[in-house]
Amino acid sequence: MPADRLVRALEHATALDRPADAVAGAVGSWLGPGRVKDLLSGTWFGHAVHPALVAVPIGAWITASWLDAFGGPDSRPAARTAVGFGTLAAVPAVLTGGSDWAEVDGAERRVGFVHALANSAAVGLYAGSWQARRRGRHAVGVGLALAGAGLAGAGGWLGGHLTYAAGVGVDTTAFLSGPSEWTEVAAESDLGEDEPTAVQVGEVPLVLVRRGGVVHAVNDRCTHRGAPLHEGPVVGDCLECPWHGSRFGLAGGEVRRGPATRPQPVFEVAVDGGRVLVRRTDEQRALRLNPVASGGA
Repeated sequence: MPADRLVRALEHATALDRPADAVAGAVGSWLGPGRVKDLLSGTWFGHAVHPALVAVPIGAWITASWLDAFGGPDSRPAARTAVGFGTLAAVPAVLTGGSDWAEVDGAERRVGFVHALANSAAVGLYAGSWQARRRGRHAVGVGLALAGAGLAGAGGWLGGHLTYAAGVGVDTTAFLSGPSEWTEVAAESDLGEDEPTAVQVGEVPLVLVRRGGVVHAVNDRCTHRGAPLHEGPVVGDCLECPWHGSRFGLAGGEVRRGPATRPQPVFEVAVDGGRVLVRRTDEQRALRLNPVASGGA
C-alpha cells in the first residue's frame, strides 16, 4: 500500500534525527521523573492518556465539519464554537503525546516526529479557522478546517501505525507468560542483598532481588519501553528502571513512579534446599498462551 511505503520511508529518514533528537532532548530536560511526568504519562490512570485525549478535539472538529456541510447558515455559530473548543482541547493532547514520544528512539522517533508535526499544523489551521469565522470570513474558515482535517487524518494514521504496528505504548510484557509449575532458576547463594540478578525461565527474562532475606521475582523487561530492569538500582522496596526512572514495587510489581503505566508481572518464589524456584500464578490470557493463532483455532 502507498501508505505503508510512505511510513517505511519515514522510518529510514535519518535526516529527521537531528531536529527530532533536539526536540526530544528539550522535552526530556523539562519533564524528568515526578508528578508532572506521571500526570502526562497516565501513571495514575493505568494506561496512556494521550489516545483518550485526542478523541476530544477530533470529535469537536468532526462536529464542526458536519455543521459546515449540512447545518446551513444558522449553524455557523455552533460550528465556530466546536472549532474553538477542539483547538483548546488539543493542547493537553499535544502535551501528553509529546511526553510519550520523547521516550522512543530510532524509527519510532522519526515517525512520531512527523506525526507531531502534522497534528501541530492541524491545530494551527483550526486556530486560523476559528479566527476567520470570528471575523465573518466563513468560507475561509471552512477551507482551513478542511485542510486541518486532512492533516489530522494523516497524523492520526501515523499515530495508529506507532501503536498497532510499532507497539509504542503497548505493555512490552503482554506476550510473555511463564511457567505455572515450580521451576528452578538460580541458587540462593548467587543472590546478593539488594543486588538485581538476571535469570531466564524459558523465553521469559526475570530479575531476582533478595531484600531483607526475602527473594522477589519480577519480569526483567520494563512494561514501559522494554528496558532490562536488572541494570537498574534497588531503591527502598522498589526496582528502578535504568532508562526512564520508573519504579516498581518488588513484592507486587505495582507502579510507584512513572512514566510507566502498567505494573510489572510478578512471580511466586520459593526457596528449597538453597535453590530458588518460581512460578506464575495469575490466569494466563489467550494471546500469552498462543500469540500466533486465535483462541478459537
